[in-house]
Amino acid sequence: MFKKILIAFDGSPKSYDAFDYALELASMCKPSPTILALSVVQPPESLYFVEMSDVVSHASGNYEKLLAELVEKAKKKDLAVMTKVAIGHPASVIVQTAKEKDFDLIVIGHKGKSKLEGLLLGSVSRRVASEAHCSVTIVK
Repeated sequence: MFKKILIAFDGSPKSYDAFDYALELASMCKPSPTILALSVVQPPESLYFVEMSDVVSHASGNYEKLLAELVEKAKKKDLAVMTKVAIGHPASVIVQTAKEKDFDLIVIGHKGKSKLEGLLLGSVSRRVASEAHCSVTIVK
């Protein structure tokens, strides 16, 4: 079935749902696929490097703690999960990582946005689905 699954994780309720979905899917695959939980810190636009550095550092630390909890959750299902915290635009980093590491599947949570926000900004999940080289499952 799937050999490599990338899970996009931002700490939102839907990203937890995506993680759980990916674990269930992975548990059905034999042999167990390689699983990577990826969190992306998007730095704020700032004129002050020090402030931006502090924000990125704080966000990275928070993601590392959350990802460590996910690793423990996966162990309870006899699955190994690697983690990575990257810096950049979330959709771009997710797509680029999946392509560079040749993932078969990206699992990402859907965030509810208003129609206007979706039209103006686009969502990360929508952009990942349209730009990824592999299959993308959006968990609602």
